[in-house]
Amino acid sequence: MVGVSDTPDPAREPPGAGRSLLSVALAAMMEDVGAHAGAVYLLRPDVPVLEMAVMAGLPRAFAAPWERVGVSAPIPVAQAVRQRRPVWVGGGEEMARRFPRIAVVLPYPFALAALPLATDDAVLGSVFVTWPAGHGPELTERERTLLAAGCERLTRVLARASAEHVPLGPEHDLVATPDAAVVDTLSPVEAARMVARLPYGLVSLDLHGRIGHVNAAAAELLGRPAAELLGTLPWVSVPWLNDPLYEDHYRAALISRRPTSFVALRPPGHWLSFRLYPGSTGVSVRITRVRVLTERTSMPDGARPHRLVTISRLLSLTGALTEAVAVDDLVQLIADEVCPAVGSHALMLLAAEEGRMRVLGHRGYPDERVAGWFDGMPLSERTPGTQALSSGVPAFFESLEQLERLYPVRRESRDGFAAWAFLPLVASGRRVGTCVLAYPEPHLFPAEERAVLTSLGGLIAQALERTLLYDAKHRLAHGLQEALLPHSLSPPPGIEAAARYLPATRGMEIGGDFYDLVPTRPQASAVIGDVQGHNVKAAALMGQIRTGVRAYSAVGQAPGEVMGSINRLLIDLGTELFASCLYLRLDPAHGRAVMARAGHPPPLLRRPDGRVRVLDLAGGPLLGIDAEAAYPTTEVTLAPGSVLALYTDGLVESPGVDIEDALTDLGALLSEAGDRPLEELADALVRHGTAGRDQVDDVAVLLLRARDGN
Repeated sequence: MVGVSDTPDPAREPPGAGRSLLSVALAAMMEDVGAHAGAVYLLRPDVPVLEMAVMAGLPRAFAAPWERVGVSAPIPVAQAVRQRRPVWVGGGEEMARRFPRIAVVLPYPFALAALPLATDDAVLGSVFVTWPAGHGPELTERERTLLAAGCERLTRVLARASAEHVPLGPEHDLVATPDAAVVDTLSPVEAARMVARLPYGLVSLDLHGRIGHVNAAAAELLGRPAAELLGTLPWVSVPWLNDPLYEDHYRAALISRRPTSFVALRPPGHWLSFRLYPGSTGVSVRITRVRVLTERTSMPDGARPHRLVTISRLLSLTGALTEAVAVDDLVQLIADEVCPAVGSHALMLLAAEEGRMRVLGHRGYPDERVAGWFDGMPLSERTPGTQALSSGVPAFFESLEQLERLYPVRRESRDGFAAWAFLPLVASGRRVGTCVLAYPEPHLFPAEERAVLTSLGGLIAQALERTLLYDAKHRLAHGLQEALLPHSLSPPPGIEAAARYLPATRGMEIGGDFYDLVPTRPQASAVIGDVQGHNVKAAALMGQIRTGVRAYSAVGQAPGEVMGSINRLLIDLGTELFASCLYLRLDPAHGRAVMARAGHPPPLLRRPDGRVRVLDLAGGPLLGIDAEAAYPTTEVTLAPGSVLALYTDGLVESPGVDIEDALTDLGALLSEAGDRPLEELADALVRHGTAGRDQVDDVAVLLLRARDGN
């Protein structure tokens, strides 16, 4: 076994009351591998739950959400138990990708290893240790060996305690409590005098954030006597530091072991700069005055954060986001509901597509060119939007200066705003996009508000995933339907034709409405129909009917025979769907048309003098019902200038409107506008039939006008 030679093995110590067996073993493991924090979990014997027994190197409150977790929880210590093997997380981006729940609470750069504590027969618990952000992306072989040895020591402690019925519970953190002899060497009189003479403030915080030392300059800058500060938390004892944002900087410094800084306003108008230097025993803080602050970085009273979103408001927003159907709906809903709730004045929704960023929608940007600058940007380009999208880690910038320190912004790409939140949208473990919220003034993002915005990002991600799927299916469905309809019409000499098709506005289902004009020289055949239902089956059957009509027309069948052949085709196919249909053979040379009808709405005929009548044609039942059904034909005169209007029921049927009244209104419009060019007339009929109501059914219109001459 590889280990540190002078480290005692707690498994060999006699167990007894007051012993810190787990703490000693954990501290030894951390020292061996150079980790700065860790914790040991014990597996409950009665239920599959892991309970934290000891945490070292960081305040236990940092891991409060995971004090007691189920073995099925999506966190590293639970995964290590489930899989009985080590789990390694190399940094903040990997944590956000694999364990987003942890990254939301601890959005700081650090590395983590979780390992099971197990014998050959049973799993007893698990342990994790963490390293500062500077650790390499992988564990070294030496670290793996030392971690395995540390796990063996911890497992022996647990096994022996279990065998001897020694209870193991919460223990003291040996790492965070220096030895008394060490404390005595930290503040000799001369060192204290030297610190007191410095012109800037110095404060020492322990691992729990308590003030252990404060020099005279710091006490003056903070505005409190040193005696009242010692032993307190600065964000408790100094009222104007009572902001989650400042505590978050302390947490970030401790976990990442990187220096960090922030600026705070001491009322009424004194700005102070705080620089935090973390170490293994605590944090040293340097405090100085900020003499010059630009208008951009100063935070007016009105920009101070407040509790923007309550639980009830969050629930309301959750309900609102479920109402979004398409991506455009979602963008508008975020603008109307989310932005006012969090104080944002603009938003942009981004997604990745073929290695580039695509702008799905935006609201509130005065310059449209800003969205154009983002659209099509390579994901390899280093910007806050691409970083949030690729890493899954949220980013908050409280001022333009803060943004430009990390991401220099070209002048032409500035959007005119002063603070931003870049929220990665992660749904079902997959990054689906980024939501950018922009603020007109510098804006603080304390930890509480960051948590709310990150939660909102999760809700928006689920809505976006759903709407993207809807849009994709909508495009696929209607693309299929459009492919089954004719792209152009080829009327015979003496006939002018125009057609319109308008899909329903509700939902994404596709219908079976169809039309066609089949050349059968020197004549032509026209058909319009509607297959029952709104789904892919209806569209597929519509395509089969169109193909059948063309085939039977080509072999010279009469209109009644064509209708009968299509009827038998549907029955032979065994489909449960029915179809209405109107088929006619045009004979422009003799100015007539022969029609057959199968349960379809009657056509309208406008004569050259403007009179319109509904053609009450003889007909048979819907196609696909009765194999023996007959479809009688009717001959209609088509004088030059006559217009024949064929349509599906979506044009005239509407809830609460009598179909006879609708036909009367449609006939009046046809009479009045019938002399217009046929394309204009088709548009007018469709507008009239769909105006002022939700379009719950597809609409198809086919207009045929007889002309003089051949």
